[in-house]
Amino acid sequence: YYVYKRILKSEKVKKIIIACSNHRSDDQLFWYCKSKGYLVERGSLNNLVQRFNKVIKKYKLKYFIRISGDSPCMDFNVINKVYKVFRKNNCDIATNVYPRSFPKGISVEVIKTKIFKKLLTKRLSLHNKEHVTSYFYENAKDYKIYNLKNSINRSRKSLALDTKNDFKKLKPIIKQKDFFNLNWQNILNKKNRLWK
Repeated sequence: YYVYKRILKSEKVKKIIIACSNHRSDDQLFWYCKSKGYLVERGSLNNLVQRFNKVIKKYKLKYFIRISGDSPCMDFNVINKVYKVFRKNNCDIATNVYPRSFPKGISVEVIKTKIFKKLLTKRLSLHNKEHVTSYFYENAKDYKIYNLKNSINRSRKSLALDTKNDFKKLKPIIKQKDFFNLNWQNILNKKNRLWK
């Protein structure tokens, strides 16, 4: 819900498609998304390249913006900036994680589907199948990749929600009335003040 609502603030996003797995552990997520009227597709648990390609094919996408589900603090301003880099440079991938200078949980990648589809023809490791853009970064010389760099390196910080401890730290901020109007810097400052 929070990831969805915060992404929705970007005017660069035409539609949001949740690509969860077909494993029973994602049943609750799938039916929650259905009940909210979100576009949701299911695919392989461990082969996310296959899962993403299924979505690309169904929706006939020329490019897509990849946001991870562990990012309830995603900032639409960062999405807009990375998208602008993508359009301006006509690149294969525009990102803010190669190298990372934003906190974890504020990761954005805009990817041309033409190059993504070709991953199906590669001999990918299990790691590459699960971490869908890792192959591109490992073979960066073969691709046109542009990176958006933050003015201050915040790569050691995290606004991702992966553990119960992350939830404990983020919950009081997420529950604030103005949460959807906070940018990631505001959220990080609040988190730092609450958890010194």
